[in-house]
Amino acid sequence: MKKTPKRFDMFRKPIKPKWWLRVAECVAAPFYTWFCNGHVKTDKEVRKLKSPYLILSSHASFMDFPMLIKGIMPRTTGFVMSVEEFRRGDWLMYGIGGIPKRKFTHDIVTAKHMLRYLKTKKTSVTLYPEARFSLAGVNERLDDALGKFCKHAKVPVVLFKAYGNFINSPQWSKHPYRRIRQEARISLLFSVEDLEHMSADEIQAKIEQAFERDEYKWQVEKGYRVKCKKRADGLHRILYKCPACGVEFKTKSAGTRLWCEACGAAWEMDELSRLHGVNTDKGFPHIPDWYNWEREEVRKEVVSGAYRFEDDVRVEDYYSTPVGLIPVGNAHLVHDEHGFTFHGEVNGKPFSLNKPVSAMYSVHIEYDFLKRGDCFDIAADDTTYFMFLKTAENYLTKLHFAQEELYDHYVRNKF
Repeated sequence: MKKTPKRFDMFRKPIKPKWWLRVAECVAAPFYTWFCNGHVKTDKEVRKLKSPYLILSSHASFMDFPMLIKGIMPRTTGFVMSVEEFRRGDWLMYGIGGIPKRKFTHDIVTAKHMLRYLKTKKTSVTLYPEARFSLAGVNERLDDALGKFCKHAKVPVVLFKAYGNFINSPQWSKHPYRRIRQEARISLLFSVEDLEHMSADEIQAKIEQAFERDEYKWQVEKGYRVKCKKRADGLHRILYKCPACGVEFKTKSAGTRLWCEACGAAWEMDELSRLHGVNTDKGFPHIPDWYNWEREEVRKEVVSGAYRFEDDVRVEDYYSTPVGLIPVGNAHLVHDEHGFTFHGEVNGKPFSLNKPVSAMYSVHIEYDFLKRGDCFDIAADDTTYFMFLKTAENYLTKLHFAQEELYDHYVRNKF
């Protein structure tokens, strides 16, 4: 009989970064940021802070990590990271101060780990509140409980905010790098005294305001040009709906062009990442405007009750670092006002799972994850399932919009 693999242990206590890995980071980070044209400014207020403090960081690409490390050197920090990142090795991820988290869950295990890290380890913690890479170079929504956590932690709160990281390596096409200048600033967001005199709601509001950004607008204002001949490759992954004919999932992209296979409308991306109609006057020159228009279209479907998505999925289970992702079965997915509902067969047994709309304010998506296909992940009990879409093409961005709009319509707006 085949032995069942051991599950990832969420209750394992994180450790302070190993000194030798910290030395390696301090050596590698400045070189890597120099090579990738990364520039970090750390305010004097932050330099004067004594550890520990909580770092809230924007999240657009891998460059966030070395730029942050360079910006706080010689100080150290732990990092809150998704459990599947530990597939790279427990010795490495725990060794650099990794604190595991299952995305978009309301568990308190990670919060307890963070508080223990701050209070007993006396070490700073870096949190990525958006819990995903930005999809369109603009800020994604944050957990509503962030203000409460900051107030409860009672340590200074620092903001790391970067521009250019997304343009250099967008989530919809991470390679080749666009070789654009990247700039970050590390500033003090709240002192302990600020937190004492502000309500959790006031703290939350200021954090959300601080995270507002638009990398495409920043690029135009700075005049930083992208010479990469493949700068539009993969753009159709987020711009999936044609504004000329209204058809979804028929857009394609390559080189410096985006086009619709349904009506033939085409757009050219210039070196400042603006879109120009080739044979149409419809569309959006500013990519975030197109992205936000698609969200509005999904919102209309949700409000009218018309939204519903079905597809078959391949289910892969993330067990632990030694095992990694394992294909465990197949299921049929329905996504609607009842949330994510799955029925199928997993590990040779009938499989049924429902994640109601109220359980997730968003959903984490991955384009061609590990070159295994488009997928999204669902946390359930003591594991995380990665659901790979079988037939639906280029649906992930709409799925992401739909879950957030369903949550707003049925949960957030009810209060």
